[in-house]
Amino acid sequence: MSDQNQNDSGEPEREEPVVRDKRRIDPETGKVRQPEKESGEHDLSHEELVDVGPGEEQETVLSDDDLDILSGQTTAEQLAAERLGDLQRVTAEYANYRKRTEANREIERERAVGEAVKGLIPVLDDLERAEKHGDLVEGSAFATIAGKLRTAVERLGLTPYGEKGEPFDPQIHEAIFQQPTPDVTADTVAEVVETGYRLGSTTVRVAKVVVSTPA
Repeated sequence: MSDQNQNDSGEPEREEPVVRDKRRIDPETGKVRQPEKESGEHDLSHEELVDVGPGEEQETVLSDDDLDILSGQTTAEQLAAERLGDLQRVTAEYANYRKRTEANREIERERAVGEAVKGLIPVLDDLERAEKHGDLVEGSAFATIAGKLRTAVERLGLTPYGEKGEPFDPQIHEAIFQQPTPDVTADTVAEVVETGYRLGSTTVRVAKVVVSTPA
């Protein structure tokens, strides 16, 4: 055995372990170290592995924001402001989504109720004609049933419209006849032939009217 592998006592010489500190953050200064490139090593632009030496292996992954803060490009206050802006934007988007959903739900509800009450409108017309002919005597069973039916459809949101003497509006009135009248200065409802009905903001049936026009 050669002398190079033995010490003075004749025992084999032991090689000392080589410890390489590859930690990204200098534990003494707290600053970011500039990695030394060695042959065969690749640059890590977004993630850094911290070698804590012998023992249990641990891995620390630093995000781009973490690296920006550590390098001084971004402060903690700037990062907090950015996160707050993101949170406010997401909150506003969710609030708008809820409003659109609620509006669509209300429109769908009105559509469904409208389809249901359309079948009751002819019955309401018959009750109105019977009332005009004096068949709905107050206190009679027929009058009681008519009152309950009208109350039920009103609870669903169905409301009648169209009154004699109100201004004529082609958006909500259908003129079935026009008669020149010297006493009026604008188109006016002279008679309601068929009552109109609304359900919320939706017109279920327009009112059919006779219109008095200026002579």
